[in-house]
Amino acid sequence: MKKPIALIAGLILALAHTASAQADAEAEKYVDDALPFMYHTCASVVEESDGKNEYVDKVIRSLLAVSLYNREVDISKYAKSDAEKNALQEKFAAALGEGCKADNNALLASVIDEAVAQVLSSK
Repeated sequence: MKKPIALIAGLILALAHTASAQADAEAEKYVDDALPFMYHTCASVVEESDGKNEYVDKVIRSLLAVSLYNREVDISKYAKSDAEKNALQEKFAAALGEGCKADNNALLASVIDEAVAQVLSSK
């Protein structure tokens, strides 16, 4: 069962690396920051965190940055005030939680990207 996940993760890494070679410096930074975490599933990020929320936060932020950049999302178009940004963050966290609850072994990058799509489509 781990082979398909490893294959998919490998393909994502290869595509991300290929894309970063052609992208600008900002995109390269986002991809470089996220590459070490692309293998994570919803479950593995929690397991590897060893109870350190900072690690989970770092992984999610790195993968989220790639998703937002790939979608060319300007958050200021969706939320300007701190209250609006907090509401958007809460919707994202809820969508991420639902995605991981549905499949705890799903690749985290995929669940994050789906949560981004879900939250932005509801705006």
